[in-house]
Amino acid sequence: MIDPTLEILALLALAAFVAGFIDSIAGGGGLVTVPALLLAGLAPVEALGTNKLQGLFGAASATIAYAGKGHVDLRRQLPSAGLALAGGAAGALLATVLPGDVLRILMPFLLVAIALYFAMKPNMGDVDRAERLSPALFAVTVVPAIGFYDGVFGPGTGSFFMLAFVALAGYGVLKATAHTKLLNLSSNVGGFAAFALVGAVAWKAGLVMGAAQFAGARVGAHLAMKKGAGLIKPLLVVTCIALAIRLLADPANPVHAWLIG
Repeated sequence: MIDPTLEILALLALAAFVAGFIDSIAGGGGLVTVPALLLAGLAPVEALGTNKLQGLFGAASATIAYAGKGHVDLRRQLPSAGLALAGGAAGALLATVLPGDVLRILMPFLLVAIALYFAMKPNMGDVDRAERLSPALFAVTVVPAIGFYDGVFGPGTGSFFMLAFVALAGYGVLKATAHTKLLNLSSNVGGFAAFALVGAVAWKAGLVMGAAQFAGARVGAHLAMKKGAGLIKPLLVVTCIALAIRLLADPANPVHAWLIG
């Protein structure tokens, strides 16, 4: 495991601040931090584990900010948070035996579909609508499934939670964002615990990035609460498209070889 220089730590901190800002509003912070960690010289598994560590700080910061303004009831959401944590831990532990190529192929197209949903659906604002799943059914099915995906693969988890809260739970955009950060924090805890168990975490880089991520997420969350759906929707659309492009550009993605072939 590398020992990063002060210059590399400073650049990682800058990347984490930007990622925390974006992630607290629309998700997709890993689009910034995972490539930064790989460029810093970390092995892929270390980059994923360290990303989970630093991501905890940003998700916790955003969750605290949203809960402090009454946008999420932490006590009522504890069972869902526990299920997301369990899903994240199970996904991370089973990551080595699941068909990663299938996820890499499907993910860009799913993210584009999410972007189109939020871009084209009319009258999507901060007002709650009718729910399509009861809170209990949503908690025991959708929440652990997305948490599991976060442990296995990760990119786009916040976007999936956002889509689920808006389309299935009937939440307004701001409320969905607030609850997304709580459950994303929980699945991150589960995934991080699994990576830490196998020693795949660069602690110095992760903690420095975590401090910067915490600050960036606090700034982003307060801006999201001030601007509401008018900021969250377009940033979510842009983030989903950018993440899809990033995944398609990855040489490890089978679709990349097909596109350039």
